[in-house]
Amino acid sequence: MEKNMYTGKGNHRINVPNTIHLTGWKFYSVIAGLVGSIGLMLWPIVMDPVLHVNKYKKKHEEIQTEIFQAGLLPGPCFTCCTKNGPRVYNIDPLVEKCRFPDVGIITQCEMLYRTNLLAMVAADSSSQYPDNTVLVYDDLSKQFVLQLTFHEPVKAVRLRRDKIVVATLRQVCVFSFPAPTQHIFTFETPYNTYGLCEVSPLLTAERNLVVFPSFKTGSVQLVDLCSTDVSSSSAPVTINAHRSDLICLAINQKGTMIATASSMGTLIRVFDTIKRQRVHELRRGSDNAFLYCINFSQNSEFLCCASDKGTVHIFALKDPRYNKRSSLSKLGINCNYVESQWSFANFTVLPECACICAFSSQNSVIAICVDGTFHKYVFNTDGSCNRNTFDIFLDDFVDEDC
Repeated sequence: MEKNMYTGKGNHRINVPNTIHLTGWKFYSVIAGLVGSIGLMLWPIVMDPVLHVNKYKKKHEEIQTEIFQAGLLPGPCFTCCTKNGPRVYNIDPLVEKCRFPDVGIITQCEMLYRTNLLAMVAADSSSQYPDNTVLVYDDLSKQFVLQLTFHEPVKAVRLRRDKIVVATLRQVCVFSFPAPTQHIFTFETPYNTYGLCEVSPLLTAERNLVVFPSFKTGSVQLVDLCSTDVSSSSAPVTINAHRSDLICLAINQKGTMIATASSMGTLIRVFDTIKRQRVHELRRGSDNAFLYCINFSQNSEFLCCASDKGTVHIFALKDPRYNKRSSLSKLGINCNYVESQWSFANFTVLPECACICAFSSQNSVIAICVDGTFHKYVFNTDGSCNRNTFDIFLDDFVDEDC
């Protein structure tokens, strides 16, 4: 039955149902039904990623690499991989030099300085080439001139005028290059998801090194390329850099310094490769972050880094007095946090949008972002950092892909 209730003046009638009281098993049945309904709605959002971590991790990696991947080169240019093939851009001024739509979807593209040779790795799911193959493309003949196939997916390729270095999930392989291309040596590595591997870019470097993660957590292996040939090998040198897994590696032009960062993303440590000693401990911030890249300036006087926080930090290496210190240092408190050096200059880009940074000149830093934007900032040692250039280099970029 329903009660008739009149409200105020007039003849407006509102029908109000009888109040239903749920007790005992009826109450618990309704609650269980509500909980079950909420569980069904949240299952694909919460529980499925927990139970199928590898599937979602792979999906995340595909999103990161399929849409955009850029690489800065020793010369004033960079490569960019898109769904429409790789492209090469000049930096100053920002101009697209060439694109390669006929090679298919490429997830990695490494250019040998500003020459006609490019090393590429295809996307396995949508290409005629598998992702365990490195293809060297000659832009003069407009064809692939070299193919190297491995047992595992290729995660990184590095080119020098005399070497090609390939990092797979569990190995780092070095070959003579370009002709004749012969296998020199292979080193086993821990599971190298991010393809961490760097090589001294110049033949005239003081130390010709290839560096990559060691089996001990947070450590780096250094191998001298000059003392390693087809008939002999050199035992690697190991530097214990962090307690957590490595997430970023960099080596300077001379091969005399390396910079490392761990999965914590708070500290960047710089080591002397000759003495194998730490020379700088640079603090990006106090909260955890994912570092996208670290790069030295050409003369190794400065270092820059970019993270998912959307901030590009610039540190002084030659004269660390320019770097900022914690205010607690004035109180005489001694600890790692207080003694760390903070960046003396920084600028911001869009947070959580992948970004790589590098020095385009002695006092300018460029940032290339996954949203297709190009940033150039000029800095001074007093901490000032002013934007010099902003541009969009991917004119056909789709926002929802970011």
